[in-house]
Amino acid sequence: MSWRSDAFRPDLFAGRTALVIGGTTGIGASTAIRLAQLGASVVAAGLHAAHGSAAAAGVTVVELDATRADAVSHTLDALPRLDYLINCAGISRDRSEYDLAVFEQVLAVNLTATMRASLGARPLLKASHGAIVNVASMYSYFGSEDRPAYSASKGGIMQLTKSLAQEFAADEVRVNAVAPGWIRTPLSAGLMADAKASARVVARTPMGRWGEPQEVAEVIVFLCSPAAAFITGAVIPVDGGYLTV
Repeated sequence: MSWRSDAFRPDLFAGRTALVIGGTTGIGASTAIRLAQLGASVVAAGLHAAHGSAAAAGVTVVELDATRADAVSHTLDALPRLDYLINCAGISRDRSEYDLAVFEQVLAVNLTATMRASLGARPLLKASHGAIVNVASMYSYFGSEDRPAYSASKGGIMQLTKSLAQEFAADEVRVNAVAPGWIRTPLSAGLMADAKASARVVARTPMGRWGEPQEVAEVIVFLCSPAAAFITGAVIPVDGGYLTV
């Protein structure tokens, strides 16, 4: 489907700086591009940065392994200010997550890295009275036989978001999350390629289609914006109604 939104004024984030970790592909790249379109100075950090789409939209793209504390510190230290931190790095290894080493790797990327970046960014965000938006999942609400680590990590993101919202409130820093459903991203490519499995997804989704990464990005933009000034600790599903069935 073709997709565009005029919900926000073009200069909404003029003079603001955003860091999107996991911003080189999928939902993260769409978010980085959208924030830049709305006037923000945006750094998209992630693996395989040279292959990302965000650079073409005026986003500064940097290579980052979010599991490395030194790399995260270096990225944050290079920023003159920070208003918005978007934690979007995520991997899934499907049934290989029953191997304990793989399980721990998925948690390191999806959950621990979010905590590390949030703590590291706290002083900058306190100075700007900024906001954090984490990317949870529909799997934050229920488990998955085929993705035990991914599900555990995303359940952790939901509770981490609520915990950090309480902790960071004294700094006037808001912490929220989005919980995407089935979205057209590289992470979902295998399932989308399976016609029967994709049909089951669409059949259960009341809106009758896969979501677009830009649709998740719009909700992230809202949570960063002044319109969400009294929202913290929220986890907003962006799933076409999948969780209602």
